[in-house]
Amino acid sequence: MAGAATAARLSGGLHTLGSIKPENSVGSASSGSALLPKTVPAVARNTFLQGAQGLPGPALQRPALPSKSQRHAVRSQAQSIEERIKEGIQVENKLKAQVSDGRVIPLNSKDAGYAVQLSDYILLDVRPSFEHDRAWVKNSIWIPMYEVDKHTSPGSLVKQVGHLINGGLWDGTRYLTANERFMPDLVKQIRDKNANVLVVCQKGLRSLAACEAMRKAGYKNLYWLSGGFDAADDADFEKVGPKPFKYAGVGGPSELFGWTDVQRREAKNDPSTRWSNLGKLAAVIVAIDLLFLGGQQLNFLVQHAPK
Repeated sequence: MAGAATAARLSGGLHTLGSIKPENSVGSASSGSALLPKTVPAVARNTFLQGAQGLPGPALQRPALPSKSQRHAVRSQAQSIEERIKEGIQVENKLKAQVSDGRVIPLNSKDAGYAVQLSDYILLDVRPSFEHDRAWVKNSIWIPMYEVDKHTSPGSLVKQVGHLINGGLWDGTRYLTANERFMPDLVKQIRDKNANVLVVCQKGLRSLAACEAMRKAGYKNLYWLSGGFDAADDADFEKVGPKPFKYAGVGGPSELFGWTDVQRREAKNDPSTRWSNLGKLAAVIVAIDLLFLGGQQLNFLVQHAPK
């Protein structure tokens, strides 16, 4: 008896379910409409039904591909960057060829110091002002080959901002432009073109550029501080200024964290310097976190302050 009653209840339930028609149905139950609950959105419901009935669904929108002109612009920019890199390498090799073929004689720091202090060699410093003012040699002649660009024209401002974005802000350098007064000031201060002139800069490349310009102007006895002041020892010269020669070309956050070329070379030989730089970095990260948390707390107090 119990089994018969259960069967009757199941039969009645199935009959009831069969009599229910889904809302917004399209086609018969065989098309799949009866499988959709009422809560399915209309767009999804119609897509499902179209697929069940073998009809094409709504077309998927593909992301727009870059136009031919856009692709050409990207390729042109990449080629331009590559060409500038190649030109820079060619210029550097050309300048260094002056040393390899004997037109400019290289001197290390110690020999250069002897030449300036014990003989009649003239030391010509061609660094920009922000490097020269940190450390310079007593009785040297300072004529910058390049100087900080102080122009305010739109083109100059764009170049200055671009230099800061591309690393100038990190290493504390400024955008430089050629000093138009370099050769007139040079001829005025070093009249004898047979004089022994030792040309120096911070890393060695700009001084080679100065040597090339001086050779074209008729100067015959040119010497070059190999590696620039980055490779110089303070004890080899009569130094004037607040910083060591090696640190005259560093600045910005890179100097604070010890991430300049000079500082990293020194850190290899001094583990304490390496740990000190890591400690500075950790301290800055903690300070930024504290400022962030303090700002959040202040914002919370302001929002919930009694009015």
